[in-house]
Amino acid sequence: MNLLRCATHSVVDLGAAKARFAEWLDYAVVEEGTVPADLAAAWDAPASAGQRYVVMQPASGAEVFLRFVEGYPVPDYLPIRSYGWAAIEICVQDVLAVNDRMLSPQSPFPVIGPPTKIAGIDSIYPMQVRGPDQETLYFTQITTDAPDSGLPKAGSLIDKLFILVLACADMRATADWFARTLKLDLTDPMAIRYSMISLAFGLPISDLHDIVTAKYRGDVFLEFDQYPQGTVERPTQAGALPPGVSICTLAHPDFESLDADWFAAPVVRNGALYAGRRVGVLKTPEGALLEVMEG
Repeated sequence: MNLLRCATHSVVDLGAAKARFAEWLDYAVVEEGTVPADLAAAWDAPASAGQRYVVMQPASGAEVFLRFVEGYPVPDYLPIRSYGWAAIEICVQDVLAVNDRMLSPQSPFPVIGPPTKIAGIDSIYPMQVRGPDQETLYFTQITTDAPDSGLPKAGSLIDKLFILVLACADMRATADWFARTLKLDLTDPMAIRYSMISLAFGLPISDLHDIVTAKYRGDVFLEFDQYPQGTVERPTQAGALPPGVSICTLAHPDFESLDADWFAAPVVRNGALYAGRRVGVLKTPEGALLEVMEG
């Protein structure tokens, strides 16, 4: 069971973000509005109150969303260089076809990692792009039909978010926190060649980087990456959502039993994403925002 329901990005130009995700990823708008003051306070981002936002859904109709909140320029922000939510991973039917689309001269998503098989992980075929707001997107074709893989099959060329990636100062401590707090299962740590991290930090491409993934009832939906020396706290405009991926939103079917140290206690929220359910906010050991709503 994949618990992911949304990844929220902070963007400088909401209209431009909405247009490029519609044209190039085939996402459709399901909700638009302005951020209520009480929700901004729950995010510890009072400066985001009243900011415009949009919620978008993949062409497959999967109820897993991307939300964009209009924010503020952060000149010091560099992607894949700071702790917190680092990237989103979206499943696709044909990664080579997606690569061809993104290589168009008109594409606002330059390819920063062409389709490449990962040694030792035969079930996926990923590539990476980056958007104008420094958003880092992994497009991944699932190449296994094994029912126990914990990975989804795409229902449209570019389908839903299925993994959110967290950049960690202490990967094992963070993974253990998620396991305790949300009753998740963890995979064994793996050391892999990880081009996005190596390139961002100027490290040899042959270097290995540790990762752990988290599952719930067999489905993989979170990845924890150990970041190297030189990683910084994410620069953020005072009182605003952090740049890049700002928030991970999960729906938990065992919500009542969670013994969580809530930053913002659960309250009922409405809209396409929340659908009248209770939603609380946690902060991960890195300080990243994590919304949990009843499933």
